[in-house]
Amino acid sequence: MQNIKEKTYNNFTWIDILEPQQNQLEKIALEYKLDYFQIIDSLEIGHLPKFEKLHEYSFLILRAYVADNDDNYSTVNELSNKIAFFYNDKKIITIHRANFDFLENIDQKFDNTTLFLIYIINKMVQTFERPSTWHSNRIDEVEKVIFLKDFSKISLEDLYFQKSQTRISKKLLLFSQDVVNKIVVDDGSKTALQDVKDKILSLILIYDEVAEDASNLMNTYLSINARKSNDVMKLLTVFSVFFLPLTFLVGVYGMNFDFMPELRWKYGYFIVLIAMVMISLFIFFWFKKRKIF
Repeated sequence: MQNIKEKTYNNFTWIDILEPQQNQLEKIALEYKLDYFQIIDSLEIGHLPKFEKLHEYSFLILRAYVADNDDNYSTVNELSNKIAFFYNDKKIITIHRANFDFLENIDQKFDNTTLFLIYIINKMVQTFERPSTWHSNRIDEVEKVIFLKDFSKISLEDLYFQKSQTRISKKLLLFSQDVVNKIVVDDGSKTALQDVKDKILSLILIYDEVAEDASNLMNTYLSINARKSNDVMKLLTVFSVFFLPLTFLVGVYGMNFDFMPELRWKYGYFIVLIAMVMISLFIFFWFKKRKIF
């Protein structure tokens, strides 16, 4: 079958199966003596990392980050793709739907399936490094814009997607950490496996910090936006307080009744103007005393 590649090393064989069709599942299970339901798990879209130890082989699923930095994605399926592993001392089988560059042209030599498995896991973990750096730098830029420049240039939608992506990435790494911790290796492979564990832990801390910063910045953005709206409402309220009594006076003396004594006053116009000024000054000093502005 064209979607199945086989490569033989000194002590084991690697079989890579890309996009197996439904009618191939049963044949693959029989040919390689695999559990049929585990193969179904390996093809299930969105399946989270897991590990199972069977009598003849071990089975695990891990996910690699595949989205681009500018993609507005917020689900596990959109951000990552999985690889399923069936392995023992003599054979390692990988099943996946998507193409992965790190699975192509592997020219290193491996003495056993454990080292080969650790190599692929390490490559999968490394896919989270680039987005972690991008998200961290992006958060710093957003923070500078919010506090030092014009906060209105920040997109709340972008902040939402960044928060979602970092949160999902952190969860995937936590699941991966749990899976990797369950892998049992010989003494010669413990150092390589520990290096992968340390890398996962480091990435979890980075994503945790970025997710927390993104959440804080979103709250800060909303708070600043609300404050700006409050300032506008406060300004409109101040103008309303000033003009409401003045409008009342204008309304009273704008009525067209025949018998309004003030209309015959020689200095009525100036008296009303002075009254308006006095009212405005009173409101102004009252606001100052109350420290409204």
